[in-house]
Amino acid sequence: MDAEGFDRLVARARRLARGEGRRVLGLAGPPGAGKSTLAERLVERLDGRAVLVPMDGFHLAGAELARLGRAGRKGAPDTFDAAGYAALLARLRTPEAGTVVYAPAFDRALEEPVAGSIAVPPGIPLVVTEGTYLLHGDGSWAAVRPLLDEVWYLDLPDAVRVPRLVARHVRFGRAAPEAEAWVARSDEANARLIAAGRHRADLVVPMD
Repeated sequence: MDAEGFDRLVARARRLARGEGRRVLGLAGPPGAGKSTLAERLVERLDGRAVLVPMDGFHLAGAELARLGRAGRKGAPDTFDAAGYAALLARLRTPEAGTVVYAPAFDRALEEPVAGSIAVPPGIPLVVTEGTYLLHGDGSWAAVRPLLDEVWYLDLPDAVRVPRLVARHVRFGRAAPEAEAWVARSDEANARLIAAGRHRADLVVPMD
Protein backbone atom coordinates (compact mmCIF):
# COMPACT_ATOMS: atom_id res chain seq x y z
CA MET A 1 0.00 0.00 0.00
CA ASP A 2 1.36 3.43 -0.92
CA ALA A 3 1.66 6.34 1.53
CA GLU A 4 -1.36 8.15 0.10
CA GLY A 5 -3.60 5.09 0.52
CA PHE A 6 -2.40 4.61 4.09
CA ASP A 7 -3.01 8.29 4.90
CA ARG A 8 -6.62 7.92 3.71
CA LEU A 9 -7.10 5.00 6.08
CA VAL A 10 -5.58 6.96 8.96
CA ALA A 11 -7.97 9.84 8.25
CA ARG A 12 -10.95 7.47 8.23
CA ALA A 13 -9.84 5.92 11.54
CA ARG A 14 -9.39 9.40 13.03
CA ARG A 15 -12.98 10.27 12.11
CA LEU A 16 -14.13 7.17 13.98
CA ALA A 17 -12.05 8.15 17.00
CA ARG A 18 -13.74 11.58 17.03
CA GLY A 19 -17.22 10.05 17.17
CA GLU A 20 -19.44 10.00 20.22
CA GLY A 21 -18.48 7.38 22.81
CA ARG A 22 -16.05 4.59 22.10
CA ARG A 23 -15.87 3.08 18.62
CA VAL A 24 -14.51 -0.28 17.53
CA LEU A 25 -12.81 -0.73 14.15
CA GLY A 26 -12.22 -4.22 12.79
CA LEU A 27 -9.66 -5.35 10.22
CA ALA A 28 -10.56 -8.68 8.63
CA GLY A 29 -9.04 -10.82 5.90
CA PRO A 30 -7.38 -14.15 5.17
CA PRO A 31 -4.17 -15.35 6.83
CA GLY A 32 -1.15 -13.41 5.62
CA ALA A 33 -3.10 -10.41 4.26
CA GLY A 34 -1.30 -7.92 6.52
CA LYS A 35 -3.92 -7.36 9.22
CA SER A 36 -1.54 -7.17 12.17
CA THR A 37 0.92 -4.88 10.40
CA LEU A 38 -1.75 -2.44 9.23
CA ALA A 39 -3.47 -2.43 12.63
CA GLU A 40 -0.19 -1.66 14.41
CA ARG A 41 0.63 1.15 11.97
CA LEU A 42 -2.84 2.69 12.37
CA VAL A 43 -2.69 2.64 16.15
CA GLU A 44 0.79 4.17 16.08
CA ARG A 45 -0.43 7.06 13.90
CA LEU A 46 -3.44 7.75 16.13
CA ASP A 47 -1.22 9.23 18.83
CA GLY A 48 -2.52 7.47 21.92
CA ARG A 49 -6.20 7.62 20.91
CA ALA A 50 -6.43 3.92 19.99
CA VAL A 51 -5.51 0.52 21.41
CA LEU A 52 -5.04 -2.69 19.42
CA VAL A 53 -6.89 -5.78 20.70
CA PRO A 54 -6.23 -8.74 18.35
CA MET A 55 -8.72 -11.57 17.90
CA ASP A 56 -5.82 -14.05 18.15
CA GLY A 57 -5.78 -13.67 21.93
CA PHE A 58 -8.85 -15.90 21.87
CA HIS A 59 -7.09 -18.94 20.38
CA LEU A 60 -7.83 -21.96 22.54
CA ALA A 61 -4.74 -23.14 24.41
CA GLY A 62 -2.72 -25.94 22.86
CA ALA A 63 -3.66 -28.39 25.60
CA GLU A 64 -7.37 -27.75 25.02
CA LEU A 65 -7.00 -28.12 21.25
CA ALA A 66 -5.29 -31.47 21.82
CA ARG A 67 -8.07 -32.58 24.20
CA LEU A 68 -10.70 -31.67 21.61
CA GLY A 69 -8.78 -33.31 18.76
CA ARG A 70 -8.44 -29.99 16.89
CA ALA A 71 -4.69 -29.33 17.15
CA GLY A 72 -4.21 -30.22 13.50
CA ARG A 73 -6.77 -27.55 12.51
CA LYS A 74 -5.48 -24.67 14.63
CA GLY A 75 -6.78 -21.46 13.09
CA ALA A 76 -10.18 -22.87 12.07
CA PRO A 77 -13.28 -21.12 13.47
CA ASP A 78 -13.88 -23.73 16.18
CA THR A 79 -10.33 -23.39 17.55
CA PHE A 80 -11.13 -19.98 19.07
CA ASP A 81 -13.30 -18.85 21.96
CA ALA A 82 -15.62 -16.83 19.73
CA ALA A 83 -18.17 -16.20 22.48
CA GLY A 84 -15.43 -14.90 24.77
CA TYR A 85 -14.19 -12.56 22.05
CA ALA A 86 -17.70 -11.21 21.46
CA ALA A 87 -18.16 -10.70 25.21
CA LEU A 88 -14.94 -8.68 25.39
CA LEU A 89 -15.98 -6.52 22.41
CA ALA A 90 -19.31 -5.81 24.10
CA ARG A 91 -17.51 -4.77 27.27
CA LEU A 92 -15.06 -2.60 25.33
CA ARG A 93 -17.92 -0.76 23.61
CA THR A 94 -19.24 0.48 26.98
CA PRO A 95 -16.24 1.60 29.04
CA GLU A 96 -16.74 2.23 32.75
CA ALA A 97 -15.17 5.29 34.36
CA GLY A 98 -12.06 4.36 36.31
CA THR A 99 -12.00 0.76 35.02
CA VAL A 100 -9.18 -0.59 32.85
CA VAL A 101 -10.17 -3.60 30.75
CA TYR A 102 -7.45 -6.21 30.21
CA ALA A 103 -7.48 -8.22 26.99
CA PRO A 104 -5.48 -11.31 26.03
CA ALA A 105 -2.74 -11.36 23.40
CA PHE A 106 -1.24 -14.20 21.36
CA ASP A 107 2.45 -15.00 21.73
CA ARG A 108 3.69 -16.38 18.40
CA ALA A 109 6.92 -17.62 19.95
CA LEU A 110 4.95 -19.72 22.45
CA GLU A 111 2.04 -20.34 20.04
CA GLU A 112 -0.26 -19.70 23.00
CA PRO A 113 -2.70 -16.99 24.16
CA VAL A 114 -1.57 -14.92 27.16
CA ALA A 115 -4.29 -13.50 29.39
CA GLY A 116 -4.28 -9.96 30.76
CA SER A 117 -1.67 -8.68 28.30
CA ILE A 118 -3.34 -5.57 26.80
CA ALA A 119 -4.62 -2.70 28.95
CA VAL A 120 -7.51 -0.65 27.55
CA PRO A 121 -8.04 2.47 29.71
CA PRO A 122 -11.58 3.91 29.80
CA GLY A 123 -10.59 7.18 28.09
CA ILE A 124 -9.40 5.56 24.85
CA PRO A 125 -11.90 6.54 22.11
CA LEU A 126 -11.04 3.84 19.55
CA VAL A 127 -10.32 0.13 19.81
CA VAL A 128 -8.80 -1.48 16.74
CA THR A 129 -9.27 -5.22 16.52
CA GLU A 130 -7.98 -7.50 13.79
CA GLY A 131 -8.53 -11.12 12.90
CA THR A 132 -9.69 -13.62 10.37
CA TYR A 133 -13.28 -14.25 11.45
CA LEU A 134 -14.70 -10.78 12.14
CA LEU A 135 -17.11 -11.20 9.20
CA HIS A 136 -17.88 -14.88 9.75
CA GLY A 137 -21.58 -15.45 10.31
CA ASP A 138 -21.75 -18.95 11.81
CA GLY A 139 -22.30 -19.89 15.43
CA SER A 140 -20.95 -17.56 18.09
CA TRP A 141 -19.06 -15.60 15.42
CA ALA A 142 -22.37 -14.08 14.29
CA ALA A 143 -22.34 -11.89 17.41
CA VAL A 144 -19.07 -10.18 16.42
CA ARG A 145 -20.03 -8.10 13.36
CA PRO A 146 -22.81 -6.10 15.11
CA LEU A 147 -20.29 -5.04 17.77
CA LEU A 148 -17.99 -3.38 15.22
CA ASP A 149 -18.66 0.16 13.99
CA GLU A 150 -16.69 -0.50 10.81
CA VAL A 151 -14.94 -3.51 9.32
CA TRP A 152 -12.30 -3.24 6.61
CA TYR A 153 -11.52 -6.32 4.55
CA LEU A 154 -7.85 -6.52 3.52
CA ASP A 155 -7.41 -7.95 0.03
CA LEU A 156 -3.98 -9.21 -1.01
CA PRO A 157 -3.41 -11.33 -4.14
CA ASP A 158 -2.77 -14.99 -3.36
CA ALA A 159 0.46 -14.87 -5.39
CA VAL A 160 1.86 -12.49 -2.76
CA ARG A 161 -0.05 -13.65 0.32
CA VAL A 162 0.63 -17.39 0.22
CA PRO A 163 4.47 -17.21 -0.04
CA ARG A 164 4.44 -14.57 2.70
CA LEU A 165 2.38 -16.88 4.88
CA VAL A 166 4.73 -19.82 4.29
CA ALA A 167 7.70 -17.61 5.17
CA ARG A 168 6.00 -16.57 8.41
CA HIS A 169 5.49 -20.20 9.45
CA VAL A 170 9.15 -20.91 8.70
CA ARG A 171 10.22 -17.87 10.72
CA PHE A 172 8.34 -19.24 13.73
CA GLY A 173 9.91 -22.67 13.59
CA ARG A 174 8.34 -24.88 10.91
CA ALA A 175 10.48 -26.52 8.24
CA ALA A 176 9.69 -25.24 4.75
CA PRO A 177 7.94 -28.43 3.50
CA GLU A 178 5.85 -28.59 6.69
CA ALA A 179 4.97 -24.90 6.36
CA GLU A 180 3.89 -25.33 2.73
CA ALA A 181 1.75 -28.34 3.62
CA TRP A 182 0.11 -26.53 6.55
CA VAL A 183 -0.73 -23.50 4.41
CA ALA A 184 -2.18 -25.66 1.62
CA ARG A 185 -4.22 -27.85 3.97
CA SER A 186 -5.28 -25.51 6.77
CA ASP A 187 -4.67 -21.83 6.11
CA GLU A 188 -6.09 -21.83 2.59
CA ALA A 189 -9.21 -23.72 3.64
CA ASN A 190 -9.73 -21.01 6.24
CA ALA A 191 -9.00 -18.29 3.65
CA ARG A 192 -11.83 -19.54 1.43
CA LEU A 193 -14.21 -19.49 4.38
CA ILE A 194 -13.14 -15.96 5.30
CA ALA A 195 -13.58 -14.66 1.74
CA ALA A 196 -17.24 -15.67 1.85
CA GLY A 197 -17.88 -12.83 4.36
CA ARG A 198 -16.14 -10.14 2.31
CA HIS A 199 -19.44 -8.60 1.20
CA ARG A 200 -20.25 -7.74 4.83
CA ALA A 201 -17.29 -5.32 5.08
CA ASP A 202 -17.70 -1.53 5.00
CA LEU A 203 -14.51 -1.11 2.99
CA VAL A 204 -12.28 -3.39 0.89
CA VAL A 205 -8.63 -2.35 1.18
CA PRO A 206 -6.30 -3.44 -1.66
CA MET A 207 -3.02 -4.42 0.00
CA ASP A 208 -0.85 -4.81 -3.12
